[in-house]
Amino acid sequence: MAFSDKSSRQSLIPSFLYSSTSTKAMAVEKMLQSRPTTAVSPPDVEAVAPRKAFVVPSPAESGLKIEMYSPAFYAACTAGGILSCGLTHMSVTPLDLVKCNMQIDPAKYKSISSGFGILLKEQGVRGFFRGWVPTLLGYSAQGACKFGFYEFFKKYYSDIAGPEYAAKYKTLIYLAGSASAEVIADIALCPFEAVKVRVQTQPGFARGLSDGLPKFVKSEGALGLYKGIVPLWGRQIPYTMMKFASFETIVEMIYKYGIPTPKDQCSKELQLGVSFAGGYVAGVFCAIVSHPADNLVSFLNNAKGATVGDAVKKMGMLGLFTRGLPLRIVMIGTLTGAQWGIYDAFKVFVGLPTTGGVSPAAPSPTELAKA
Repeated sequence: MAFSDKSSRQSLIPSFLYSSTSTKAMAVEKMLQSRPTTAVSPPDVEAVAPRKAFVVPSPAESGLKIEMYSPAFYAACTAGGILSCGLTHMSVTPLDLVKCNMQIDPAKYKSISSGFGILLKEQGVRGFFRGWVPTLLGYSAQGACKFGFYEFFKKYYSDIAGPEYAAKYKTLIYLAGSASAEVIADIALCPFEAVKVRVQTQPGFARGLSDGLPKFVKSEGALGLYKGIVPLWGRQIPYTMMKFASFETIVEMIYKYGIPTPKDQCSKELQLGVSFAGGYVAGVFCAIVSHPADNLVSFLNNAKGATVGDAVKKMGMLGLFTRGLPLRIVMIGTLTGAQWGIYDAFKVFVGLPTTGGVSPAAPSPTELAKA
């Protein structure tokens, strides 16, 4: 399967999602550049170079140029994913710390405010950032795979479907692409997540990753690092499917109904604002969908030899769905909004357009025949 724009089966979804240059602007620029320039310099001076077009470049048109779906494109998306996930998850380490402890010991950590108070009293301010190293490294690795492979699989599945079905079933493309990417991303995340939860919920177990990882392996074995992989998939795959599909849909609706100006004529600041807003709303849905599995991951990584049945029995079904949920909604909403903002800001920085936009109607059979 070729991934260049010259592919005989051009994917419709990527072409409209990443279309940012105005056709009229290109025409004007071409006309201006083709106009003859009169040299008024002395005989010993060469002719003056043609004037550059005065058209202001769109947000996607910076000095850097990256060919869509080239290795450089996927490398840029991977780098953007590292920044967006690693930095944001590290920044909310205090919230994550309180959330994990509320899930593991609700009798002691009864609420968000009391949880922060207990941690401050017992561990001081430094205690709020316990486990930040495995958080940073783990979610950087996850973000690299999540965003990089999402762009890859979205293009891949669009090409398989063809223009007509890719446009008609674009939401299924988003869901399939994000699920495929997350399967890979969680394999990279799981060992770091296991150590992080143990460090955060068992004071005295270890200071961080450097001493926590060998201690965990000695206690649980190397395969113990992947003890929570199935619950992690159960948490992260629905989360990521909701994260990407709802984001793409929300952003499309914002540009279609909320902003009178076409996306390619919007300023980059406005486009990045749309990315953050769409990401925040998507994050709220993500938190609700993935919360039961998040409780399971925290329970299994904290208790040696525990099973899913043990977790359900101890927490109960209601607790599985609701314990720590308000805090997680705030955390994941902010987190997801910031992730999409950082990711798209990085794409703009390297000369790529932001993610999402209004999709055109599916091509008619006549249009397909002419293609």
